[in-house]
Amino acid sequence: MRRLIAISNRVQTETEGENANRGGLAVALAAALRESSGLWFGWSGEQTDEFTGQITFRKANGVATATIDLEAQDIDEYYNGFANRTLWPLFHYRLDLTEIARDFAGGYARVNQRFAETLAPLIEPDDLVWVHDYHLMPLAQQLRARGFENRIGFFLHIPWPPPSLLMSLPDHRELVESLLDYDVIGFQSDEWRQSFIDYVTAHLDAEIDGEHVTFGARSTRLLVCPIGLDTADFCSAVHSLAAKQAETRLTVSAVGREMIVGVDRLDYSKGLQERFAAYELLLTSRPELCEKVFLLQIAPPSRGDVPSYQQIRAELNALSGSINGEFASIDWVPLRYVNQGYSRDELFGIYRAAKVGLVTPLRDGMNLVAKEYVAAQDPADPGVLVLSCFAGAAAQLESAVIVNPHSSEDMADGIARALAMPLAERQERHRAMLDCIVKQDVHWWSRRFMDALGEDPAPSAVPRLVDATRNTA
Repeated sequence: MRRLIAISNRVQTETEGENANRGGLAVALAAALRESSGLWFGWSGEQTDEFTGQITFRKANGVATATIDLEAQDIDEYYNGFANRTLWPLFHYRLDLTEIARDFAGGYARVNQRFAETLAPLIEPDDLVWVHDYHLMPLAQQLRARGFENRIGFFLHIPWPPPSLLMSLPDHRELVESLLDYDVIGFQSDEWRQSFIDYVTAHLDAEIDGEHVTFGARSTRLLVCPIGLDTADFCSAVHSLAAKQAETRLTVSAVGREMIVGVDRLDYSKGLQERFAAYELLLTSRPELCEKVFLLQIAPPSRGDVPSYQQIRAELNALSGSINGEFASIDWVPLRYVNQGYSRDELFGIYRAAKVGLVTPLRDGMNLVAKEYVAAQDPADPGVLVLSCFAGAAAQLESAVIVNPHSSEDMADGIARALAMPLAERQERHRAMLDCIVKQDVHWWSRRFMDALGEDPAPSAVPRLVDATRNTA
């Protein structure tokens, strides 16, 4: 089997995974890397006074990792800047929050060059290279410029914006051209792939043939490959003490009341302000639900150095206080707003105790919380998933109650419908969604992408050499 080299902005080690809720990417890559005796390369998350390219190698539970430290300027311009203040809001359709700065673009190009230079000595001719997410889009171009002819794939975990939005990015054409140095590009849904095709069709002299784009001498396969949940591993939490304790605590505290739950990273793409407004409308328009339900919103903070995230937190604090101030009684708090994270096992118990799961992002590449909520339910008496039509998961979980997160009325109606849904309908919807989640799990996702990446290239697919110093951001 050919060795896999996986590259992502951050590397989650097995040691970190013991005390954290390991993401789907970490689970999938760990399995593929162990199978191929591969290597996971990325930033350590640590800062150094001067970038030296020194690599720290570790191995735990059969997974080998290689990490580098970055300078403060790199972190500010590449990570906090271009990745999180330019690309993230733009790719989530938030042009109003997108910050365009030459320093950000320069830092993004510089760090991608540093990744390529540091990684180059580790790559062997027969290795398969799999690059992950928006932080590292130009990396294949940097490796091609250094003479690498390996099969290189890229997976975009977030949405791809329509051409009209992408064109607001300076050098948008150069960025897309750099992506066409990959052999395979994976997208979470056909919507995101079609947006990419729309741009290529309108702005590049490229040929589209089914899943393939031919640009210059290279052919790139555009693959729809939605990431899944490690369903078996996640559902094993049903037997854990932490899951049972969390479920019991919530069940006891909610006697006589139904729980609605939301679990989201504190981010403007998750639509939390809109969710709170919809819940407030639910209580206002359906007073019979007052003291009969409560919303538990778990929202661990993230990217605290970015001003827009500080603003979200302040707004949610004010909204939660306003809702509780207006509706609470001496023995009922309608909204429990929690700014901390929980382990996988605890989350399993929290999901299982909830009659309704709210996953209502304004725009999301996939959203694995939707799949976690469904997987955690008791098949005999399952809760109901209320899901945004703008989450990638909506294309797979069609039996959820699908709502428009921009409409408070539509969301309030969806929650009320979920709360009143008969048992037989809940069971039928749950069976359909669980079947999809089990069949298209994270291992299916990894195999599907790796099979595509391992295919022999078309005869015309030869490297396009470019200037390694060109700013591709």
